[in-house]
Amino acid sequence: MYAIIDCNSFFASCERAFNPELMDKPLAILSNNDGCVISRSREAKALGIPMGAPLFKYKQIILEKNIQVRSSNYSLYGDMSERVMKLLENFSPEVEVYSIDEAFLKLPESKDYQTVGHTIKTYIYQCTGIPVSVGIAPTKALSKAANNIAKKFPEKTNGYHVIDTEEKRIKMLKWLSIKDIWGIGRGNAQRLQLKGAHTAYEFTQLTDDWVKRNISIVGLRLKKDLEGEPTIQLENEVQNKKAIATTRSFEFTFSDKENMKERIATFASRCAEKLRMQHCSCNIVMVFLRSDRNKRNESQYRASKVVTLPYATNSTLIINQFAQKTLNEIFKPGVKYKRAGVMLMGLINTDALQLDLFKNEDPKHKELMKAMDTLNEKYGGRKIKMANQDLQRTWKMRQAHLSPEYTTKFSDIITLNCDTI
Repeated sequence: MYAIIDCNSFFASCERAFNPELMDKPLAILSNNDGCVISRSREAKALGIPMGAPLFKYKQIILEKNIQVRSSNYSLYGDMSERVMKLLENFSPEVEVYSIDEAFLKLPESKDYQTVGHTIKTYIYQCTGIPVSVGIAPTKALSKAANNIAKKFPEKTNGYHVIDTEEKRIKMLKWLSIKDIWGIGRGNAQRLQLKGAHTAYEFTQLTDDWVKRNISIVGLRLKKDLEGEPTIQLENEVQNKKAIATTRSFEFTFSDKENMKERIATFASRCAEKLRMQHCSCNIVMVFLRSDRNKRNESQYRASKVVTLPYATNSTLIINQFAQKTLNEIFKPGVKYKRAGVMLMGLINTDALQLDLFKNEDPKHKELMKAMDTLNEKYGGRKIKMANQDLQRTWKMRQAHLSPEYTTKFSDIITLNCDTI
């Protein structure tokens, strides 16, 4: 049997785990620069705050309804995610981390999967304070559907649902809308509806040949999974990315080149760090700049340029050197920039690099990058930076409602007043 564990309103739940005053209150988590809503508690959803709601449009409703808001605290969310995923290893040696708040498990045989679901849910909450929903079924696609039921009907299911009989499987398939099937995108959903398949059950009644020809081989695997035949297996190994990007909107617009150089240097540094983490090197660097499209009365400008490197590298110094050169070529004075980014492409495994007879990277860079990564990992906060980076902050973002980094920063650790205990 497969299980999927999904953390409920994960970002909001992380905030509540360390601030009980937020319990049962409507809570919205904001994106970078406090731009829009990216996570909501059930209470905030009930008050009509949609996902992606721009803060400036809903500010009045937030004030009137006394909705609590918090800036994104990714250090906290990432650490809490790691804790949840580590705890799940107590229930299965096979864990696939699907996203920051979801994971698939392949469960050992049990005579009572209801108890297994209840145990997982209770254990995660007791250890972390994060509420989760659990779906258990014979396949990954069915477990995902079971999880939908657990989240949709928390009072009836107590947060976990098991599909362990053919009767339950058919009932669930007839209830599940075609657009809510895991892995069915909007385009395929429309195509299936035109064919007369409006539910998951009707999807499974289509012929294998039609699904393979009109959807894809992946769609056929999904159909088999919904029929109860385990076709989509766990992916225990993290797949390397084919491109790596770091992009950000700025706290304010600015037009001076020195500020932009610092931002591009920081983006290039972060990209190179990610590149080394997956043991890859890149052949191509792209830099892009954007003005503020919301300020229509001001001059609009967007530009990007791709440069091919003379040799594959994962050195922060080399990648930044070419990123800065590209920036100089596309930077336009007088424009108020709001967004920029760096993307690395043409990735290859560093162990499979083919050396050039005339142009190769300075071998000292390899040891230098290794020392820099080791020190940054040991002391945290990316203490070792390039000279043209801001030495105080990594990202400059508007975070007016940022909570403490309770689990990753010594100065933010919760302290207890023993006199009141």
